[in-house]
Amino acid sequence: MTIYSWNVNGIRAAHKKGFMDWFTQANGDIVCVQETKARKEQLPDDLAEPEGYYSFWASAKKPGYSGVALYSRLKPLEVEALGVREFDDEGRTLIAFFDNFAVASCYFPNSQQEGARLDYKLAYCAALKARIDELVSKGINVVISGDYNIAHKPIDLARPEANENNPGYLPEEREWMSFFLDSGYTDTFRMFTNEGGHYTWWSYRARAREKDIGWRIDYHCVNSAFSSRVRESVILKDVMGSDHCPIKLIIDV
Repeated sequence: MTIYSWNVNGIRAAHKKGFMDWFTQANGDIVCVQETKARKEQLPDDLAEPEGYYSFWASAKKPGYSGVALYSRLKPLEVEALGVREFDDEGRTLIAFFDNFAVASCYFPNSQQEGARLDYKLAYCAALKARIDELVSKGINVVISGDYNIAHKPIDLARPEANENNPGYLPEEREWMSFFLDSGYTDTFRMFTNEGGHYTWWSYRARAREKDIGWRIDYHCVNSAFSSRVRESVILKDVMGSDHCPIKLIIDV
């Protein structure tokens, strides 16, 4: 099974930049999308309901903000939000359940300058982990895909020293990511690639993408018992259309 995740920084903007051309060519079994910034009813039919796919949308109450989606060739048994109003009101999470596994499309909050939303972000991290832990405890394997808005270690961003006090690389965020992984989850990209220089997000400023001055903040993580099923986890840095690029996971289910 091939699973993609992509923060598109506005699904309507991405659509104008060729999102559906990429989507068709990618031929994913499941495609998780973050930062949709739109409700399903605002979208053209080919985007809202691509042929051959079921689609699910969780939109923020605030127009043009946040939001996640999930496209699937397989019909899920059930699809749910996180179940916590303060996070569901921002369209942060969709979890799709299949016969023997679940896939979550997640858009972790940005902690913002000077950590203005750090408490909110850490509360989201805790709530998501509690739900995922619950599923794993019931024997459900889980893929947690999306924009975590966290560069975990110095090798996950081009200029770690210059960003130590910036959102996405705050000590509290990095500590949570370590705690999460140490508690029984696996960063699938690091199963195959141990060196730095691999990024999924680049600022629009100062030609950062052209210079490859980026951050790795998008992940496919799995419960560690499921990691033996992972066959490939890669970053598709050459795919344009957003300030993020897609990430791809191949897993035996």
